[in-house]
Amino acid sequence: MMSLNPQLTPGYLLLFFTAAFILGMSKAGLSGFGLAAVPLMAMIFGARESTGVILPMLIAADIMAVVHYHRSAVWKHILRIIPWVAIGIVIALITGKMINDKQFRIVLLTIVWLMLALMIVNDLRKKEESHVPQNPLFGFSMGLAGGFSTMIGNSAGPVFNLYFLSMKLSKQEFIGTSAWLYLIMNTGKLPLQLLVWKNISLNYLSLGIISIPVIALGIFAGIRIVKLFSESVYRYFVIGTTLLTSVLLFI
Repeated sequence: MMSLNPQLTPGYLLLFFTAAFILGMSKAGLSGFGLAAVPLMAMIFGARESTGVILPMLIAADIMAVVHYHRSAVWKHILRIIPWVAIGIVIALITGKMINDKQFRIVLLTIVWLMLALMIVNDLRKKEESHVPQNPLFGFSMGLAGGFSTMIGNSAGPVFNLYFLSMKLSKQEFIGTSAWLYLIMNTGKLPLQLLVWKNISLNYLSLGIISIPVIALGIFAGIRIVKLFSESVYRYFVIGTTLLTSVLLFI
């Protein structure tokens, strides 16, 4: 196992499997946790290389989540933003090497926190409907920002969490819709990273394979934990973890 990558000392191997477990939990509905795995992977493999390692792991976790939650997806919310997500991915693919990473993270964090503030204010007013989520500009901006950030550093979690929370989805719908969107998005990124960025190797695919049991364990744990949350508690759990883990964008 250690020959798969010379960087995987016992300490780094523990971090790697911790990241795999966190990814599994996040895909099972503990949204917000997934972003915590990004700096762990970057610590082991480096920022750019880590995106090539983590993508096969994400796809494996997405497949497991879709198998469990596929019936809960609300497809109109996926179809609304998927074209803008694709455009965001292409823009990131073209400009990725020219973007100042620190400036990008500041802009993304600003967007996330502003949207969190607006959503919390709207919740406190106890409005059943808000005009903002129905505005075409909202879907456009969320899709573009999410597509761009997922390609740059697998950091679209806060953006899409806010998008689906704004749609007032139930707990099951939130998880099922997110699972399908991420599966479509991540499988679409795979050939781009293979052929254009060329940062996915056989060694990295092998690491993805050996992480599958740990990811599955995380999925199982996440499913069990999510069942303990009521609808209202789950909503604010996602808001809270999104707020806290968005700080990890600076790591």
